[in-house]
Amino acid sequence: MRVFWIAGAVVLLDQATKATVLQFMYREQSIPLLGDWLRLTFTENPGMAFGITIGPPGTVTVLSLLATMLVGAYIYQVRNDYAPYRWSLAFILGGALGNIIDRVFYGVLLDYGPYFTGRVVDFIHVSLWQGFIPRIIPVFGGAYMELFPIWNVADMSIVVGVVGVMVFHQTFHERRIAKRRAARAGGRTWRRPAAVFSDLDLEAPPPAPSALTQPDAPASHGEAASGSGAASASARSSAVSEPHP
Repeated sequence: MRVFWIAGAVVLLDQATKATVLQFMYREQSIPLLGDWLRLTFTENPGMAFGITIGPPGTVTVLSLLATMLVGAYIYQVRNDYAPYRWSLAFILGGALGNIIDRVFYGVLLDYGPYFTGRVVDFIHVSLWQGFIPRIIPVFGGAYMELFPIWNVADMSIVVGVVGVMVFHQTFHERRIAKRRAARAGGRTWRRPAAVFSDLDLEAPPPAPSALTQPDAPASHGEAASGSGAASASARSSAVSEPHP
């Protein structure tokens, strides 16, 4: 399926870029590409988006695995539906798998923890705005914030997939509804009247008589008159032809 080719390509690209960063950069190193707006900054994220962590180590990894399995099952369910919608889901699946590899194996590969405790490698740093949030804003007021956070190829793939799902979901549902209606219409069969009577334990009415089975109709008045006239004429001719003794 093309869906798995897309997901596989995303995973390969994501892991190749992360391996390059691990090989040639050190943690917290930042390389400007377009000033302060676009940089390569090597960081590791132990949690979910924005560094949010839940429960003991490994909890985020398990939750990510469950969510990815649900996405894969849903892709299989809609495997024959609208292609752009399925491709969008493939980008989400590929991005999720790319980050799961980090969380499951990087702790052991990089020798800082057991399985399922790895940290996601982030390096694409796009800073649209940075500064302190006004203090009048509840909860977050006075905190320093950068818009956007540092992410990776897998994160970008997930964002592209989510946008694609939002764009194509209406067409996807419309086509699915139309397909169901067509299937229902094609599944209807016409039942003969006799079958209806047999279901009701009634005797079906006899078939209507056709022209071949109808008895000979009596001759009309004109035909009868012409026949009697012909008979009388024949009798007269025979009487004339008889010789007198």
